Amino acid sequence: MILAEGMLKPGALKGKNIILTGGGTGLGRSMGEYFLELGANLVITSRKLDVLEETAQEMMTAKGGKVIPLACDVREIDQVEAMWKAANEKLGQIHVVLNNAAGNFISPTERLSINAFNTVLDIVLKGTSQVTLTAGKDWIAKKQSGTFLNIVTTYAWTGSGYVVPSAAAKAGVLALTRSLAVEWAKYGIRSNAIAPGPFPTEGAWSRLLPGDLVKKFDPAKKVPVGRVGEHQELANLAAYLVSDYSSYVNGEVMTIDGGEWLKGAGEFNNLDQIPEEMWDMMEASRGKKP
Repeated sequence: MILAEGMLKPGALKGKNIILTGGGTGLGRSMGEYFLELGANLVITSRKLDVLEETAQEMMTAKGGKVIPLACDVREIDQVEAMWKAANEKLGQIHVVLNNAAGNFISPTERLSINAFNTVLDIVLKGTSQVTLTAGKDWIAKKQSGTFLNIVTTYAWTGSGYVVPSAAAKAGVLALTRSLAVEWAKYGIRSNAIAPGPFPTEGAWSRLLPGDLVKKFDPAKKVPVGRVGEHQELANLAAYLVSDYSSYVNGEVMTIDGGEWLKGAGEFNNLDQIPEEMWDMMEASRGKKP
């Protein structure tokens, strides 16, 4: 099936050294595997080194290339700086940083503790900014070009109830992306973002929607194209945005959600639930009016 096929030609990322935060599982791993397939080398980071080491070995066995696992809590600047130093020592010049590390709670906001709220802000906004500033300052000092790709969400510009800390944090990452795209372009540094819709991952979905909730709130029912996304579709877009093929794309946030957020934004979009018989009645009723 073409949805599961890679989009770019072989070797499209040959020679690229990429740091991928949150790269040990889920969508991060899927994007990383495709980057490897295209010839890149990776540094994958998260807090759990044992998971990273296992993932790195599996990825290299399946796709080849080089994958360096480095433990890093993006909330801690000393760990971020140590990770950046180690990545440069092990791979040489880093060409791309993909900020994918995230955290989220689905909850009424009044039920969240201050600690829970701040945990999401710290991982998503503080973590992304710390990785970005560490990398960007080094690139500028060394007069090296570079590319940032940040994973945001479709509610970054609309907000959303029940995920308020995530919405606030992702909105900040969105602003960071667009702001630095303008400010740092003169240094040869591009910044773009992707706003994914529903892409099932076993770990994240089971935590956010446990038990039968995932069936009751089936995300596919909200998507106009009638399905959730395939991981390869996201990986294709990410690979394009970190490749030289997208060198004229800067400051963009690309939505990949099958039209989901547009459907939710439209005042009357839920009228697709009206049966044909009722439309017939409404049309007949209008015809009787003068």
